[in-house]
Amino acid sequence: MTQMNYTARPKQTRVAIIANGKYQSKRVASKIFSALKHDRNFYLSKENPDIIISIGGDGMLLSAFHMYEKALDRVRFVGIHTGHLGFYTDYRDFEVDTFLKNLRADQGEKISYPLLRMTVTMADGRVVTARALNEASLRRLEKTMVADVSINGTFLERFRGDGITVSTPTGSTAYNKSIGGAVLHPTVEAFQMTEIASLNNRVYRTLGSSAIIPKGEKVTIEPKRVGSYSVSFDNKSYNYRNVAKMEFSLDDKKISFLSTPHHTGFWERVKDAFIGEVEV
Repeated sequence: MTQMNYTARPKQTRVAIIANGKYQSKRVASKIFSALKHDRNFYLSKENPDIIISIGGDGMLLSAFHMYEKALDRVRFVGIHTGHLGFYTDYRDFEVDTFLKNLRADQGEKISYPLLRMTVTMADGRVVTARALNEASLRRLEKTMVADVSINGTFLERFRGDGITVSTPTGSTAYNKSIGGAVLHPTVEAFQMTEIASLNNRVYRTLGSSAIIPKGEKVTIEPKRVGSYSVSFDNKSYNYRNVAKMEFSLDDKKISFLSTPHHTGFWERVKDAFIGEVEV
């Protein structure tokens, strides 16, 4: 769907509508566009928005986040889900009218969650930095990964296994949970390191459980073998030769979501996603 631009008026809220390619997402996007294009309080544009409406699922919101991560100081996100329940979405596709009502009543309130900062240093000195909303991981492609793990400069372990993932509180319910990590409430100022298929026997030992690292501390992973490594963050993945080290910490920026009466509580999302209705 092509988003037209109109001349902005003073005090108008600039809104960007971002949708995936599914029919239902396009239908929802069209309905919202039609409702807002003649509303004098809103200006529809993907350039310099104040509010970003993500339509699709959690993957779409991750993409929207990375599109606008340089504007985190002033933008707020809101998600509309067109599939199953998502952790980053407050509205379903049949709740567009409720969403529009709450959007028009918006007073600028927000709910903010921590982000992850990662730095990858190559053996040749090149440095790559990135933010993650969910998680970042390091894996060796050819063989078992062997890496020294330190927290705030204190050596913790020599890891052997498939890899290590580091997640934000909001990302704790994603891949981190599937490999045995803990679930953290998204307002907790911390991040989590979880091992991926670590080797633990009478010869090799690792912590064997996830570790919760507080704000202000840093995790450093230093691979000990030359080879190809997969570095991933959120829905992006890259292959690098000879990674010297990878560092993780909480970022100094946060992601902010629209705070509305419809905002779903975190534990309610956890229950709906993993437990559902049970008889007691």
